[in-house]
Amino acid sequence: MAVTLAFIGFGEAGAAFAGDVPAQGYDSKTDDAQTRAAKLADFAAAGVTACDSAADALSGAQAVLSLVTADQALAAAQAGAKSIATGTLWFDMNSVAPETKRAAAAAIEAPGGRYVDVAVMAPVHPKRMGVPLLVSGPHAAEGARALKDIGFHDVSVVDGPVGAASSIKMIRSVMVKGVEALTAECLLAAEAAGVTEAVIASLDASSPSPGWQARADYNLDRMMVHGLRRAAEMEEVVATLEALGTGSAMARATIARQRAIGALELTPPDGLAAKLGALLPIHEKARAA
Repeated sequence: MAVTLAFIGFGEAGAAFAGDVPAQGYDSKTDDAQTRAAKLADFAAAGVTACDSAADALSGAQAVLSLVTADQALAAAQAGAKSIATGTLWFDMNSVAPETKRAAAAAIEAPGGRYVDVAVMAPVHPKRMGVPLLVSGPHAAEGARALKDIGFHDVSVVDGPVGAASSIKMIRSVMVKGVEALTAECLLAAEAAGVTEAVIASLDASSPSPGWQARADYNLDRMMVHGLRRAAEMEEVVATLEALGTGSAMARATIARQRAIGALELTPPDGLAAKLGALLPIHEKARAA
């Protein structure tokens, strides 16, 4: 079945998912004179037709991939609901709390759209269309088939309502993003104390595979590149945990650490030592201020 595809939001994930079927899309950065040219170039490079509004992007679309920042997921659904055609599948692939997904679903379903909760369970690179997806909600089975038609290879249906897939993603993020934040806290302290190699050797001795040198390098890289986005996702994780009533102290602390490193907007240098060398002086300066 041929699928007419629209993107709402076109950042790293949008570019990673483009190319297998003809598509059109809208990104709010095209509204800003300072970012318009670069964003139009991103669309062109991916072979996606850039539209001047969400309404234009949704025109004729049978399937929509919503790939905005976490804080804009509900607003994107509310805006999309004004133009979405009856029967169009709205794939909410944003990392937000189940409650946020349910509110977005209500907006999309009201005019006759079909909402699918999608959880993206790994970084979009290098797997791109092979990234594992979980889908849930009343349209999950049909949505899974459509996602495979679009070109996604690893799509699993989670039994349950809208929010079931996102619950898995959000609760998993407590560990994934939290370990990144703990890595930063541990290794920056080790570097400041001059005991980094000894600490890593001790960690490797207690957990030998994979080695902590490589693991820490990867974790810090993720935080330097995506810390702000991860902090926004962790805000949604806190909302998830608070709704469950299980407590969110560690997740709240993870927000602070992810945001602090992401806000530095540093290009990650190669290697753990170089990353620590870039981060530690900034943290020491902030402490002294």
